[in-house]
Amino acid sequence: MFNLIVNGGGWAESRDTFTLGRMLEYTSDDLVARFKPNGVLDFEAIRSLPTLFMEESWGSGQQYARVGRIIEVSESRGTISLEYFYDPEIAPISNETLERIARELDIADFEFSRTHWAIKSQDLFRVLLRHANPKRKQPKVFTLSDPEQIEPLLVSAMMPFSPQFNQVYSALQQISEQYGLKCRRADDIWENPAVMQDVVSLIDKSRIVICDCTGRNPNVFYEAGIAHALGREVILITQVESDIPFDLRHLRYVSYLNNGEGLRDLQLKLEQRISSLVGA
Repeated sequence: MFNLIVNGGGWAESRDTFTLGRMLEYTSDDLVARFKPNGVLDFEAIRSLPTLFMEESWGSGQQYARVGRIIEVSESRGTISLEYFYDPEIAPISNETLERIARELDIADFEFSRTHWAIKSQDLFRVLLRHANPKRKQPKVFTLSDPEQIEPLLVSAMMPFSPQFNQVYSALQQISEQYGLKCRRADDIWENPAVMQDVVSLIDKSRIVICDCTGRNPNVFYEAGIAHALGREVILITQVESDIPFDLRHLRYVSYLNNGEGLRDLQLKLEQRISSLVGA
């Protein structure tokens, strides 16, 4: 069994409050009888359960839940005061991940968008062990956000830093905007002292990565490898088909000419692929 506590405003680090009126919603009758005998909440028994602290799902951003334990719990004038800690061995779990395994946890769809406190009979740790992602193994030459934080509307363009690719980049921005996406290049960003860290961070946050192999630029090849390793949706484009490296030629790619007509044709070719990826 476990406590599921969903809070619309998220959770503080170790202390917070909760509304008594939302206690034991979406909880089976037998568990209500067990943890609220004779109409009185058994806080000692409730406190003994592992707890999933979740933020309500809302907007286009990503929300995360934490697994932890309640240390102290008390009620006064309709407000429950909580002291708790998060398990340092369990990484934050995205609501998106929890939605995929909600049935196994007996969490209904509408519970993700309502502040409430439920008690579920399922074995939280067994389900998470089967499905939840472990902590990310960090590379030695750059860092990755942990947990992974993909921005669902972000497209990144990997191409040589050269003026001759500016119109190509503009075409990629236009086709991205057509689907409500935002396309960025690493030279749009200065968040870290090292350029490579900005590049990797951009790839890591992106939903789609478009790599222009024109000119056989080694940096672009390296970036394409990172994107593939991180499991991103990668689209290869090139002005010269022979510029696609041998070990990537088994993958589909889009060829184009760097002129007005060629860039319009590139947009048309990308339209179908992007549409399928975003479900438009």
